[in-house]
Amino acid sequence: MPANLPPPYKAAEQRFREAKTTEDKIAALQEMMAIIPKHKGTDKLRADLRRRLSKLRTEQQQPSRKGHKGPSYHIPKEDAPQIVLVGSPNVGKSSLVAATTNATPEVADYPFTTRLPLPAMMPYQDIYLELIDLPPLSPDHTETWLPEIIRNADAALLVVDLAADDCVDMFMFVRTTLASKGIRLSPVHDPKETELARNVKPTLIIANKLDEPSADENLEFLKEIVGGEFEILPVCAVMGKGIPEMKKRLYEFLDVVRIYSKVPGRKVDEKKPFIVPRGSTVIDVARKIHREFGDHLKFARVWGSGKFDGQIVQRDHVVEDGDVLEIHVDM
Repeated sequence: MPANLPPPYKAAEQRFREAKTTEDKIAALQEMMAIIPKHKGTDKLRADLRRRLSKLRTEQQQPSRKGHKGPSYHIPKEDAPQIVLVGSPNVGKSSLVAATTNATPEVADYPFTTRLPLPAMMPYQDIYLELIDLPPLSPDHTETWLPEIIRNADAALLVVDLAADDCVDMFMFVRTTLASKGIRLSPVHDPKETELARNVKPTLIIANKLDEPSADENLEFLKEIVGGEFEILPVCAVMGKGIPEMKKRLYEFLDVVRIYSKVPGRKVDEKKPFIVPRGSTVIDVARKIHREFGDHLKFARVWGSGKFDGQIVQRDHVVEDGDVLEIHVDM
């Protein structure tokens, strides 16, 4: 039986051949494993991919020649949506994190202040969004592990510096650099996207340093060149200008909904809503609450999107933002 490998698989295979580091090779193999069709014609190939992936992971954990392990960074995803901050040196990514979270990253006027990924939780209404401050992308140096963290995120904020006359070039450089790593920045969340989701990052442009003298002129130029494709949010992280609007728009852009749970006979739990993609159903929320709830779901009652409060709905009922769900299971 022929393998019939699709074009995205062949593209990932090419990235594997061209990869220079163990991290990049692992990332390419993981993409190939996710894309490859599962049938008898690919059994041997899938087994070979698993063998190579296992070997590379083992090598990754081995001490280097100097007796030290090579750096391998991974930010596990929490229940909150994860957003990475990408950009050139000194665009103000760390200032943006400091202005929107309780984190205290080092902020300085010299390049490469941020050398490690820094996760921080940004409050928005009654939920949190996870921001990841990343080291900058530079023509001189880009961390080899950085693309994999970007792939794992739900969305990206591409930060540019409005004080710099080359802010458009900054955007173009970041976009081109990530494209060379197999990551495509997208202006929208597209559920019909045929490309592997890990390789397509929904992206907003954050135009920072709005308080600088040349900011207005550079912002107009940025809008003229880039604004027809990507949405641009002007802010001043240091002064807090535009930050509330940015947080609201980011939540909308993620295209998620908040669902509140209710145990039968008790009050609604209003402290920690579950966050699911828009279009999710009762069964999706049940599995989010507890994996076994999805297997044993009988029905649910809904307050919000039903025709009346407490309406009994089935597993395929589509939930809406602010719904309250009371899950009934047969355990």
